[in-house]
Amino acid sequence: STSDSAGKGNGRMQMQDDPTLERSFRGHKGSVNSAVFNPNMKQLVSVSQDGCLMIWNFKPQLRAFRFADHKGPVLSVAVSPTGGIIASGSKDRTVRLWAPNISKGRSTVIKAHTGGVRCVAFSPDSTSLLSASDDKTIKMWSIAGHKFKQTLSGHSNWVRAARFSPAGDVVVSGGDDK
Repeated sequence: STSDSAGKGNGRMQMQDDPTLERSFRGHKGSVNSAVFNPNMKQLVSVSQDGCLMIWNFKPQLRAFRFADHKGPVLSVAVSPTGGIIASGSKDRTVRLWAPNISKGRSTVIKAHTGGVRCVAFSPDSTSLLSASDDKTIKMWSIAGHKFKQTLSGHSNWVRAARFSPAGDVVVSGGDDK
């Protein structure tokens, strides 16, 4: 830790002790591939090789929810900036949209790609979704009506990541291209 204080006007932040484990969430039967906070800061969402999406409540007295609609490992999860929708992408080539307050486990399936879906990401205004795939493409979807908007191509190998810019007007992607 440092002895400099943020209040001294030197531009440095005071470092606290090393981070400590606050809480551990156990319930997946396979490796966890992705985990995100719900913007409401009351829930954490994780996805796994076991094909499940789990919603964990921060209050220990509230139970976790497990959803197993995907037919293969779930590789990516995102929560819309408004917190109203969860998207998951799977090796089963689908994207699923979930309402985070549900307990029945119903999802809307989008048959998205011809390869596994490695990444899902919402636009800053929660109106669009990106899905990046082993089929070398990124697809953009309108959340309203779950409608396909366009395909972004140009990668020569698997696309592992895609994100909107903070303004939502540019997309960046990365993959296994050389």
